[in-house]
Amino acid sequence: MTVRTSEWRDDVVARGHGDHPVLPPGIEREAVDAVRFLAADAVEHAGSGHPGTAMALAPLATRLYTRWLRHDPADPGWMDRDRFVLSAGHASILQYAALHLSGYDLSIDDLRSFRRAGSRTPGHPERGHTDGVEVTTGPLGQGISMAVGLAIAERTLAARFNRAGHTIIDHRTWVIASDGDLMEGVSSEASSLAGTLGLDRLTVFYDDNHISIEGSTDLAFCEQVADRYRAYGWHVLRVDDVNDISGLDAAADQARSETRHPTLVVVGSHIGYGSPKQDDPAAHGSPLGAEAVTAARDLLGWRHEPFQVPDDVYAHWRRLVDERARAHGQWQERYAAYQEAHPELGRELDRRMAGQLPENRADALPAFAMGEDDAATRTRSGEVINALAPLIPELVGGSADLAPSTNTTIDGAGDIAAGAWDGRNFHFGVREHAMGAVLNGMAAHGGLRPFGATFLVFSDYLRPTLRLSALMRLPVIFVFTHDSVGMGEDGPTHQPIEHLASLRAIPGLTIYRPADGNETAAAWQAALRDAGPSVLVLSRQKLPSLPTARVDVAGAIVADGNDATILATGSEVHVALAARDLLAARDVRVRVVSLPSWEAFRRRPAWERDGLVPARVPTVSVEAGASQGWHEFADVVVGVDRFGLSASGPEALAEVEITAEAVADAVTRVLESP
Repeated sequence: MTVRTSEWRDDVVARGHGDHPVLPPGIEREAVDAVRFLAADAVEHAGSGHPGTAMALAPLATRLYTRWLRHDPADPGWMDRDRFVLSAGHASILQYAALHLSGYDLSIDDLRSFRRAGSRTPGHPERGHTDGVEVTTGPLGQGISMAVGLAIAERTLAARFNRAGHTIIDHRTWVIASDGDLMEGVSSEASSLAGTLGLDRLTVFYDDNHISIEGSTDLAFCEQVADRYRAYGWHVLRVDDVNDISGLDAAADQARSETRHPTLVVVGSHIGYGSPKQDDPAAHGSPLGAEAVTAARDLLGWRHEPFQVPDDVYAHWRRLVDERARAHGQWQERYAAYQEAHPELGRELDRRMAGQLPENRADALPAFAMGEDDAATRTRSGEVINALAPLIPELVGGSADLAPSTNTTIDGAGDIAAGAWDGRNFHFGVREHAMGAVLNGMAAHGGLRPFGATFLVFSDYLRPTLRLSALMRLPVIFVFTHDSVGMGEDGPTHQPIEHLASLRAIPGLTIYRPADGNETAAAWQAALRDAGPSVLVLSRQKLPSLPTARVDVAGAIVADGNDATILATGSEVHVALAARDLLAARDVRVRVVSLPSWEAFRRRPAWERDGLVPARVPTVSVEAGASQGWHEFADVVVGVDRFGLSASGPEALAEVEITAEAVADAVTRVLESP
């Protein structure tokens, strides 16, 4: 490219500054420019990335890390730190530069390795990969939505553990969000919920730069964001120019003073600030180019080689961050006094934040005998939740406006609502996507074991959050009921077909589809043990208890036989047992194996798997869902590869041929085949 000279400089200065404040020369400006050029240099060195937003928002990131956040690079995980979420995760280098300058365990060589294999500075922030990163962001809208969960967790734990004279949970959640974040529907759902709840500890800085990858945001986004957020119940402020440091500080002060509403600060900025590509979509997702970076250095007066930061700039950053870290030492003194005054509460909080569940929780699990009244597994799940709740006080959750149908209310535990944070039942409203993101945020915060529920067919609405939950290995439990065409009259829009197959395709997600109350109890027990997210898939229709005391979510033989094996999950285990009776009349002896969790079954040693499902005999599977994936375990698959219909549950199952007769015939055919 050809860089324009004085004409270009005059134009950039006019567009970038005009009547707006300009950072004055001196150490504060150099502290900001260090972020700008570490970002530009890292993207240039990587040959890919998003430099424009990082260069624009360097003043905001600098004030966050040096003036507003309560954080300690020496102990990034201390309990009462402020949480920061870069929802605009594509601008990850902005956060990495700030973490490096703050003194986190992130070296200049790590910045040089930006976006490289094995790097500690991946292309988007990843939880557990880089110190100081709270949640994995990148898919737009997810960060701001998870931040709502972080803020809820803070308020909930504060209500449970703070005592008069001993405030030990008292932190804030800060977010940087982009136009793209606020275009995504999940952020609308979550922001509406945050306003309803009055999450005053949540502050979002919205980067209003009017640029998207395709061009001006006016192409697709002309709404009045400030008015929309006021309508949600947010406190809305504006800073016209991100270089207005005093304006940023005033906005942060007002946000901290607000006690009834979350705060949105609309911040004007210029993408690619100071470069020939300022205010150009080309600055969004590609390196600026060596000549443009050199020109920006010239215009902004940064006289240092790539990846070089003067010692006095490091010293300035570290001195200010050390002042922020003093809050940690002060908190430790308060926490020691709290533990002395309230030792049991202190031990309980330590246990919860460590993610350690009470050891005696299995004692509370109910058992269901044959001959008891038949019950849907969603009903049994509700009984299990209420049996476990007294022993696991951190268990909190709710539903996307379906609690009476999903049976996910903790009896007598109260609701979580604005100003009433000591309840345990959460009302997410008809917001499945936000529900998933909020659950992820709550789990990422620590101290809570959250669950959320909806119908299985609506898992599609929160699939991106399921994926992120698995990617972050968060211990969230998702309860999906009404699990097949057997749900009946609501018809094909509400009858899941492909959903089990699609959920099983997500790495790191464990799915449990129990066949009766005892398997449901075992599934809850296993889900609570899981290090990552779990899904419980439950029936609407009533099911009897299985005729065996052998319960294992990794697979169990529920009826013996040597001629063939029928594999099944959930309600179809009972179809398999009925098919076994039909085959017995044909003098065929069939084993029936309940396989609640493929993932748990795969984790068994090979000899155990073969002991359950012998390779020497034919195997038929039956499940009221897509057949995809079942050929890993079965020779013949009885499944549903079409949409359902509005009819009673038994009629719908018969129409899609999930019947004992169909399964028995499949076994007969496979035995008769050469």
